Amino acid sequence: MKEVILLEKYIPKDIEKKWQKKWLDEKCDRCEGDSQKPPYYVLEMFPYPSGNLHMGHVRNYTIGDVIARYRRMLGYNVLHPMGYDAFGMPAENAAIQNHIPPSEWTFKNIQNMTRQQQALGLSYDWDREVATCHEDYYKWTQWIFELFYKKGLVYRKEAKVNWCENCHTVLANEQVIDGTCWRCDQPVVKKNLKQWFFKITDYAEVLLDDLELLSGWPERVKTMQKNWIGRSEGTEITFAIPTIQKSVNLFTTRPDTIFGVSYIVLAPEHPLVESLIRGKAEEAALRSFIDRMRNMSDIERTSTEAEKEGMFTGSYAVNPCTRQEVPIWIANYVLPDYGTGAVMGVPAHDQRDWEFAHKFDLPIHIVIQNEGKTLTVDTMSEPYTDAGVLVQSGTFDGLQDKEARKAITAWLEERKLGHGTVNYKLRDWLISRQRYWGAPIPIIYCPTCGEQLVPTSDLPVRLPEDVNFIAGAVSPLATSDDFLHCTCPTCGGPAMRETDTMDTFVCSSWYYLRYTDARNKTAAWDKEKADHWLGVDQYIGGIEHAILHLMYSRFCMKVFHDAGLVSEREPFKRLLTQGMVLMDGSKMSKSKGNVVSPEDIIEQYGADTGRLFILFAAPPERDLEWSEQGVEGSYRFLNRVWRIVEQYLQLPKDESSEALYSEAEKELRYQEFMTIDKVGNDIQGKDGRYGFNTAISAIMEYVNALYAYAGKENKIHQAVASEAMSNLLKLLAPFTPHIAEELWHQAGFEGSVHQQSWPIVDKEALRVEEMELPIQINGKVRDRITVSVDSTVENIQEMVMQQAHVQELIGDKKIVKCIIIPKKIINIVIK
Repeated sequence: MKEVILLEKYIPKDIEKKWQKKWLDEKCDRCEGDSQKPPYYVLEMFPYPSGNLHMGHVRNYTIGDVIARYRRMLGYNVLHPMGYDAFGMPAENAAIQNHIPPSEWTFKNIQNMTRQQQALGLSYDWDREVATCHEDYYKWTQWIFELFYKKGLVYRKEAKVNWCENCHTVLANEQVIDGTCWRCDQPVVKKNLKQWFFKITDYAEVLLDDLELLSGWPERVKTMQKNWIGRSEGTEITFAIPTIQKSVNLFTTRPDTIFGVSYIVLAPEHPLVESLIRGKAEEAALRSFIDRMRNMSDIERTSTEAEKEGMFTGSYAVNPCTRQEVPIWIANYVLPDYGTGAVMGVPAHDQRDWEFAHKFDLPIHIVIQNEGKTLTVDTMSEPYTDAGVLVQSGTFDGLQDKEARKAITAWLEERKLGHGTVNYKLRDWLISRQRYWGAPIPIIYCPTCGEQLVPTSDLPVRLPEDVNFIAGAVSPLATSDDFLHCTCPTCGGPAMRETDTMDTFVCSSWYYLRYTDARNKTAAWDKEKADHWLGVDQYIGGIEHAILHLMYSRFCMKVFHDAGLVSEREPFKRLLTQGMVLMDGSKMSKSKGNVVSPEDIIEQYGADTGRLFILFAAPPERDLEWSEQGVEGSYRFLNRVWRIVEQYLQLPKDESSEALYSEAEKELRYQEFMTIDKVGNDIQGKDGRYGFNTAISAIMEYVNALYAYAGKENKIHQAVASEAMSNLLKLLAPFTPHIAEELWHQAGFEGSVHQQSWPIVDKEALRVEEMELPIQINGKVRDRITVSVDSTVENIQEMVMQQAHVQELIGDKKIVKCIIIPKKIINIVIK
């Protein structure tokens, strides 16, 4: 160690900018692709370049940075990249409002957010940065579209879609939240448009089954995905409709109740409805009802709180088991794209059907009896949905309901009147967007050859600049003649391009792969490199992405796996969903005026203080309440660290080679290595739970021990002081990288603290020879005794009874018993 002179005061701005520049200039965090170290891939969800970071970003990125820095110190070759999810509607809306190209707005924001991230001291490999709006990125997004197309996983059809009038674009089902647009919170309506879809439903079963592979994911997220996929086993049953000489198939999970059907319900959009209502007395009223239902959102129609609405079509269907006619209704609560778009009504055994039957005075037939008591329609106040025995069900009477489901399904299958099947709530992924600022869909329409893929050699299909942003259902791309008109790649004749762009979630569903080979010009990624890094060892992001981004990424990864492009089936091994940053119990937002700027915190207290507070204030998976007092407390702690290092460097040193430690040194080293053990375990994130807050708490206790030791000793043993300072700064390095680096150099240690190995626990330092035990008398602590850790019960009892104070307390009273638990407690019971 060289002789040093510390700065007189901790001034974050002086040291943070210095080290940030050095780290960037020397590319200290660059990931070497050919390293012999074991790989570790840590990734935070990349941001939309809105212009400024918020505290949610800071929390997300700081968590990832701690893990990345810690893993490097453990000897891993860490891939820790950053980029931007840069396509999307805000850029286009800004372009319309400010009369600037979306690219100009986007790249200006990227530049600013990069500066802010670097000001936080985040250890990213900026050589791997990506932005989804770069041509060298969306070229491969288009290539992925074509890959899916060739594999039969892409199709186009006219569909009633979710339309946001405010954003002038289509939304996927997952992007409609409580009937409103996920971005602008405006009401969503239905509109008929020709749209492109990815067939995610082809992977419904494997997406569900492979949730079992995700042991490193929160159970909450897996449950959300499981419920969204919505697998249900049931039976598809055919009801004949004699008047139109057709039949309708109904899906039900309760075939055991088929003898209790008193009506069936079709979705207003069902293809048979037209022929069923044509010429009926109520045809005009029915058409008006159908039009109104079609314009309601799925949320409005299926909500449990929504009023059940319906109309009788005037037609009847035949129950295949009873051979009796039942009325056919249309109602709001049946959707065309779930199941078959038709359901059977069994009011006695389903809550929704019970409500509908009572509202429209429809018959109620009990076909499942409670074995405990006899049910009657007159005495029932609600439907019976528990287990029971079949009644009024022909030859199936007496069967338990579960047994009857199998038996009735088999009976229907034998007569070709139905069959067992599996249904999913998951719908295909609608990827068309009528917007400009997105990846153009690489399709050409030829009047002679039909629908054609753009040849791979012609990718990317570039976004034109000569567009007009016209509100409505037509994409701005349609306003560019140079873009719109092209040549058919097959016949060479005149043709037209697709004018829709892709949902931005397509771009973000594969970016983790691009990072493994970010500058590849001939492929989206190299398989060998992708296999080396994937799956991502630790992925970090908000719970709000549980369905959208995470489901889509899993789907894409499985397609890539089946195409032989990757070996892994899942993209992310472990997932951490960090909590929100709150102010007075509410999420920070500009509209509420409760936003705290990261730049203000950095300016006043430094990046390290902001990082420390946001890690210390709460466990990472829980919401964090912002506290100015907490920020100030973190700042004070870093000042304490600064002063204790300065104090240790200035105290006289005992440079003797004496190997024996004093009692004070033993106490310090015990606390030191207890802390190393604790912090290491907490940052490991065992069982998917990270304890950054408890790790920091342990470091704070260690700093207290350092002060206590310095107060006891006039001269510090050189080896103990050096070890204590070295380990303190190594422990702090992942959390507060700037102050740790500065003090490391000020203390005269060689190299960078971030290139050091994580400290190893000295087990000998943790070996305790003696310990203090409390002595209780009738359950109250009256004295204490120091004993050897190897003392037997007999030894301890003998020593206790020799204690003068204990003898005084017992006096002439009788000892009933003496309970001794070695290493824990001593309790003497007297009377």
